[in-house]
Amino acid sequence: MALINLSLSLLCVLSTSIMFPSMAQDMSQDFVDAHNAARAQVGVGPIQWDETVANYARQYANQRANDCQMVHSNGPYGENLAGSSADLSCTDAVQMWVNEKQFYDYNSNSCLGNECRHYTQVVWSKSVRIGCAKVRCNSGGTFITCNYDPPGNYEGQWPY
Repeated sequence: MALINLSLSLLCVLSTSIMFPSMAQDMSQDFVDAHNAARAQVGVGPIQWDETVANYARQYANQRANDCQMVHSNGPYGENLAGSSADLSCTDAVQMWVNEKQFYDYNSNSCLGNECRHYTQVVWSKSVRIGCAKVRCNSGGTFITCNYDPPGNYEGQWPY
């Protein structure tokens, strides 16, 4: 029965992307727009969608669909992860990361309780390409990953 449900889910996803190809494009634009809004607030130039980075994100997100664990890929890109036990929108995921801004002190370039590293990656000025992916996990939850090229969050460097 689980195999049938998984097959039906995959069929729905494939059918949706065939019938509504703009949905994937809209989702990528949602990620880009949410990032660029945060970047503009601090005077950082826009980030652009990159299909190579997005393919990496998609492959990794698909690996996490079985367990929905918030485990970093440790790949060649910077990376932010978000998850939920229910559906989570692209913009809500980015907003969760941006909400960490309150824990970032620019003058000392430090995080209160190390709780701002997602935010600093979003606004990292040298990261200029992004690729993100969202999957619905077998548990019903959501797993979202955004990857950044070149990566950011280097110790001792300011994000902007």
